[in-house]
Amino acid sequence: MRATSSVIVGRDAEIRLLDEALESVRRGAGRAVFLVGEAGIGKSRLAGESALRAYARDMPVLRGRATSTGLVVPFRPLVEALSSRFRAAGAPDDPELQPYRPALAGLVPEWRADAVAPGYAISLVELAEALLRLLAVLGRERGCLILLEDLHDSDTETIAVVEYVVDNVAELPVLLVGTLRPDPGPALDLALAAELRNTASVRELGPLGEAAVRDMAAACLDVAAGEVPPAAHRHLAQWAGGNPYLVEVLLADLLDTGRLSRADGGWQLTEHGGATVPTGAVRSWARRLDRLDEPVRELLLVAATLGGRFSVGALRAVTGLDDRALFAHLRSASEVGIIAPDGAAHDHYTFRHVLTADALRASLPPAEQAALARRAASAIEECAGELSGDQRQLVAALRLAAGDKVAAARQFAQVGRQMLDAGASGSAAVLLERARGLAADEERDEITVQLAIAQAESGRLDEAAALLDDLPPTPAGSRAAEERAQAHTQVAWVATMAEQQEEARRRIRAARALLGVAARPEQEAALAVVEGHLALLPEQDGRDEGRGPVGRGGEDGRGRLEEAERSARRAALTAEQRGRPVVACQAWQLLAMLSRERGFDEADACLERMLAVAEQHRLALYRAEALVRLGTNAFMRTGEATRLETARTAAHELGSLALLQAVDGFLAMQSVLGGRWDRAREIVERSVEASARLQNLSTHRYLLLVDATLAAHRGRARDQERALVRFRRTGGEESMLVPLQRGLCQAVGALMGEDRERAKAELDAALAWEREHPSFFYLSGRYGLGPLLRILDGEDAGREAYREALASPGGQLAWNRMFLGMADAVLRGRDGDADGAQRAVERAGRAATVFPQAWHLALRLTAEAALADSWGEPVTWLRTAEEYFHEAGVPTVAGACRAVLRQAGVSVSQRRGGRERIPAGLRTAGVTPREYEVFVLLAERPGNQQIAQSLCISPRTVEKHMASLMTKTGSADRSALCALSAECADTA
Repeated sequence: MRATSSVIVGRDAEIRLLDEALESVRRGAGRAVFLVGEAGIGKSRLAGESALRAYARDMPVLRGRATSTGLVVPFRPLVEALSSRFRAAGAPDDPELQPYRPALAGLVPEWRADAVAPGYAISLVELAEALLRLLAVLGRERGCLILLEDLHDSDTETIAVVEYVVDNVAELPVLLVGTLRPDPGPALDLALAAELRNTASVRELGPLGEAAVRDMAAACLDVAAGEVPPAAHRHLAQWAGGNPYLVEVLLADLLDTGRLSRADGGWQLTEHGGATVPTGAVRSWARRLDRLDEPVRELLLVAATLGGRFSVGALRAVTGLDDRALFAHLRSASEVGIIAPDGAAHDHYTFRHVLTADALRASLPPAEQAALARRAASAIEECAGELSGDQRQLVAALRLAAGDKVAAARQFAQVGRQMLDAGASGSAAVLLERARGLAADEERDEITVQLAIAQAESGRLDEAAALLDDLPPTPAGSRAAEERAQAHTQVAWVATMAEQQEEARRRIRAARALLGVAARPEQEAALAVVEGHLALLPEQDGRDEGRGPVGRGGEDGRGRLEEAERSARRAALTAEQRGRPVVACQAWQLLAMLSRERGFDEADACLERMLAVAEQHRLALYRAEALVRLGTNAFMRTGEATRLETARTAAHELGSLALLQAVDGFLAMQSVLGGRWDRAREIVERSVEASARLQNLSTHRYLLLVDATLAAHRGRARDQERALVRFRRTGGEESMLVPLQRGLCQAVGALMGEDRERAKAELDAALAWEREHPSFFYLSGRYGLGPLLRILDGEDAGREAYREALASPGGQLAWNRMFLGMADAVLRGRDGDADGAQRAVERAGRAATVFPQAWHLALRLTAEAALADSWGEPVTWLRTAEEYFHEAGVPTVAGACRAVLRQAGVSVSQRRGGRERIPAGLRTAGVTPREYEVFVLLAERPGNQQIAQSLCISPRTVEKHMASLMTKTGSADRSALCALSAECADTA
């Protein structure tokens, strides 16, 4: 009989924890639980129990396990978990998952048709975010459970994805349960770190006490606890060490040998003396093997040599058995409970427990183990022909078990290189590290170079740098030096994209030293492209991290950019001629940015060349990048987003979540400028946190700036400042976005508060930054809004700023053309050319059709000059602007328009509408629209004089409104009323 327990004993606290977690998930609060313990301690039993309890709650369950064979198989537990669900229920077709299907295609076979385009590797964070969205959809109604077992055997990619899910699952209806051994490694590090961050619960399973061992034996024997023979209980307690699996193994041994048997209506143990007592599972399994038929015994020893999980094909190759005999022996082994078919793969079997395979191998003398491993490795190599990645790893493990370290190293290195080429850099690093430790001295350096590249592409730049720096010297220009130089160049590119400028420069210097004076043109091209991209970054002062970006202004800075452009142009042509299309695309992308200063036609020509190279060589990522940048340029020229939408489709087809978020950032900014504030808000809310989870730093910063700009353009100063605080925390004020922050956001925000002096100060700050740093943004105000404000204020520098902007490529952009057209109108009106001024306004209006908010702001600003110089239709413009800003909920500008109209002697009717904008509680209290306008301003705690100026009413009227508001809201004093206003603003 089989000695297996049908119940779980001694784990009540852990079961309560899992029950609480399942209930929490049903309420929409996600949890992560890690069960840690030695082999056989009961982790899988608890995982299975949690699955049963989830099924009882009608909750979707996904269950996967890492391989125990030692093979590095990227994402195996995740693939198995998803397959376990979708094999029966089918893959979900929820529209919300549409953007994420390309990223998940590698895990969900049903979505292979949506796989990313060739040439693009989904990043781990993109995949993790996609998995998180999938789990959230599955758990939307009742919650969802994902079980991942034996994480200690998982690949690094799976560990990275699990860490991401754990850190972001709190607000989703998902419970993640992971099991692992307490062995040092990435899985244990993940669990302990998550516990420290309070993002997961960790429970270490200890050995069962003697009472629990007796209860377990009773459950196996199907009797009451008191009916277990005391001698049998002592035997199990002594030799199993509280390990449930060993309790069952040792109990099975007692039953199989007949020492424990039924007699006189109960169980009795026959004492055989201490010499016959098994010393552990190894002797127990050896004895069980002896009772099997010899062919079955031999098959199981071969299977154990192949690992805890093995394929029928590998077993056939090593044993030489035909299918009839092979499957007959497999059935026999299954019937006695030693192995079982692997549910995740139809042609694989697995040992009932990983300790079983270990014990069977240990039952052989070491020399016999090595001989069997050597025979298995040779048989697989002979039968397989071209080895797959899994087969190479299996052969490597067998060669290592046979004592041939060098042969094992070569196999590990080969599959590591294949994984690196496929984009699985984390798993590649694990295998190359393994190969490096086993390799012969003459082969170790070459493996180290590949390992450094894998570490860099996995985001571990420090480890990559240390590996490269520790390599012994090699003659410049040699083959080994060229390979190292290429590695330094690749690490420099990764460092540049991560904005680690000093590390990038160190790698470039190292590459040049290795190449010597005789570097080939394509090698120089690759380095020039990295140096060019590096030149675009605001230089950081490494001596004082708090000082921020260091200027590259003046002739020296301009000279560096000009040299970078010349080098990039040579690099682009060389790379095309020498068959280096990736370098060519990087070079044309760099040239598109650098050539903007001379005009967007030239920039677009560079991007069209990049697009052509990418399409010719099927570089899907660079094709999508080119389309995005072309779409961005088209938006800046015309204000239209048609090409950006096309680029978004390309990014979606590619499956790049990072690129998709970048396009969404541009579309959100276009919506802000176009006055489609609800759409901008929807995009920001959808993407800003997701971009942070993806560690998509540049896009995350941009989205935060869009959020601040949205608040600024709506006249919501508190929301603007809150968003800018987050922007600064992500290093925004050390990035290239500073001109947009100062000009497009803060200057416009100041104008929405009718603070023209502060607006000009912000524009001056943006201009000063641009003179000290390379800047490729043209909506900062330098080429439109700034010249208009200077001309309106009669500054002598206004005309010069206007002429400079008009002559620049930035002056040709639709947003800037509108402001420059109004500046032209003011100058013509001031010079007495009323007709010319009117025509200039009409031209500006045609450029402004997609920018309603900015157009009405321009009308409000220009109307005063038109009134003073008697040209145009300032009264009509002011009425139009007042109507627009009133409906848009920007009372300060609307009030200023009314004030200017009154000063011009024009009758202005009092606004009595707007009750719909008053919160329900205040409306019920009887607060009027005018009182509400005063109430909104109180959040900033201004004085009565400031409120009066903002709303164009008298201070005495403000006092009356204040008194009425305190009465209606029940506020004890002005401070309490201001606090209530701030509270309402925070919840708006």
